[in-house]
Formats: sequence, structure tokens, C-alpha cells
Amino acid sequence: MITSGTGFGTDCASADQLSVHPMTLLRNWLPPSDEPRPLMALATCGPDGYPRVRHVLITEADDTAVYFHTDSRSAKVAELADNPRASIAIAWPAVGRQVVAHGDVRRASDDELSEAYSRRSRYLQLLAWLNDDDLAAMPPEERRRRWSDYDSAHPRLTAPPTWTGYAVDLREITFWRGDPDGPSQRVRFTDNGNHWNSEVLPG
Repeated sequence: MITSGTGFGTDCASADQLSVHPMTLLRNWLPPSDEPRPLMALATCGPDGYPRVRHVLITEADDTAVYFHTDSRSAKVAELADNPRASIAIAWPAVGRQVVAHGDVRRASDDELSEAYSRRSRYLQLLAWLNDDDLAAMPPEERRRRWSDYDSAHPRLTAPPTWTGYAVDLREITFWRGDPDGPSQRVRFTDNGNHWNSEVLPG
């Protein structure tokens, strides 16, 4: 199944929350790369001007961007082609943490696409090959039979032509921290083109 991790990484010291590089902090908040990926809410803008939101697995993060992967035939890909901007949100309710951000979207490199596919679970690798309109329209029993047959016939899979991925180059990132003994607090980082500005906001 499409599963995701709920594990939280590590936070910075309170004294460093305004000076830490926000992408470093975001990577620290994410669980180690060998653990299941968290779910990330991804919002794009539809052709009618209304936002569309869905959850995707966050693949990784680097110094500027977060990455996710999907099917090139999906609605989100068409929306990003028309308007390459997106908002994201990741939550860890058990520890009272949330990050929200937005930025500009670009396609991931071919090397990154292949590497990301190789790290997906067997279920998600199969889904990338089989999840099309024809299969979706079949009765459940037939979908399961086709799935099982394809699984048995293809013990090793590489990324299908429809596998694609994107980097969201973040322009603004807000870290929210809950506090069971007091008020929650937000720290917002904004990229001004040369460095990140930071400010504390009420929770």
C-alpha cells in the first residue's frame, strides 16, 4: 500500500531558531532517509483558478528544494505546466510540529528520477507501471488479477516512461512548534534573493 512514515527527526536549540538555515532545519525535521517518507500536502492551482491539494510522499530535500515524484499523466503535472508554483505542508501531530512553505517548481533531473524510483517500495514501483485509466475502470477482481500477473512476470522493474518528479524551490518556509505548557509559536523564513530573513510570529 501507499504508506508513509510519521517519524520526526531533530529540532534545533531555541537560541538558534532565527539563525539556522531553514533548509538545514527542514532536513533535520525529516526522518532519516532509510525510514519511510512522510506525507506532504501539495497544493497547485487548477485551470479554473481554484487551488487543488493532495498528499504525496516527500522524496528528499536539499539546500534549496523539496522533491516529490508522480505520474506524468496526473492532473498535478498539467497544473504545474501551466503554473509552476506550489505550496506544501508537512505535519507531525504526535510531537506538535508543522512546516508550511511555497515556491517555484522545476522538473527533477533524470538521474534523480531513477534514484528516487529505485528507493520506492515494490508496491509503488508496480503502481507507477499499472495505474492508468484502463485498469482503474476494471472491476476489482480483474484489477487484482492484472496486478498479480504483472508482479509475477516482472521481478525487477525500472522507472516507466510516465515516471516524473519535481523540485519545489522554496521561497518562504514557516516552522510551527506546539508547546503543551504554553503558547505555540511560528518562525518564518523568507528568501530575499541573497539570504534568508527570519521572524517570530504568534502560533
